[in-house]
Amino acid sequence: MLQKQAVVIGGTSGIGRAIADRLLDSGFEVVITGVSGKGGDGLKAGMRAARLDVSDLAAIDTFFATLERADVLVNCAGTNRRRGQEFDPAVFEYIVRVNLLGTMRACYAAYPLLKRQGGSIVNIASMFSTFGSGSIPAYASSKAAVVALTKSLAIAWAADNIRVNAIAPGFIETKLTADVLEDGGRVAEIVGRTPMRRWGKPDDLSGTANFLCSADAAFITGATMTVDGGYSIA
Repeated sequence: MLQKQAVVIGGTSGIGRAIADRLLDSGFEVVITGVSGKGGDGLKAGMRAARLDVSDLAAIDTFFATLERADVLVNCAGTNRRRGQEFDPAVFEYIVRVNLLGTMRACYAAYPLLKRQGGSIVNIASMFSTFGSGSIPAYASSKAAVVALTKSLAIAWAADNIRVNAIAPGFIETKLTADVLEDGGRVAEIVGRTPMRRWGKPDDLSGTANFLCSADAAFITGATMTVDGGYSIA
C-alpha cells in the first residue's frame, strides 16, 4: 500500500514550504513544486521537488499525470505586482492566470487521484478576498474568486469524500511581501492595526493547513479560515 502523499503547489519556499514541512512531520510523503524545480532550503527525507510553472496551465495536467497517488493538495502558488502594475490589463490577466486559473487547474487535475480514496484540498486565499485592494486589484480579485471556487468545489465533490477548504492569510513575511517590509511606515501601520502586534510567519499557517488536511477536520468543508493576527477585525 502506498504511503499517503501530499502535493504542495508552490511549496519550495515561504508559506508553501512551511506547510510542506508540517505535512511531512505528520507522516505524509510530500511532493513540492516550484518554477525552478529545486528544493529551496533543501529536501528532507520523504520529500521530492518537481518543476512546475502554474502559468502554463497545460503543464499542470502533465505534472499530475506523473503521480500515482494524492491524498492532499495544497495550492500555494501565487503572485502579485505592486506599484500600479495590476492596472495594466495584461498584468491583470497574468495574475488571474496564476492565482485563480492555476489553482482551478490543479484542483481539476488532482480530482481523479483524490477521488480514489477521498482527500483534502487546501487553497490559499487572502484577507484581500474580503477587503479588496486599491493597489493590487488583480490579486484581490483572484483571491476572492479562489474563495468562491473553494466553496463551489466543496459542494460539488463532497459526495466523493473530498473536502475543499481555504486559508486567508494576513500580512505574512515572505518574498511576496518583501517590498512592503522595506517600508518602515507601512510596517508600523500594519503592526499598529494588528491586535497581536506583529506580522505573521509562514509557520503560523502550517498548523492550520495541517489541521484542515487531518481527520480532526473531517466535517469541515467549504470553509475559509482567517490567519491574520486579528488584522481583519480591528
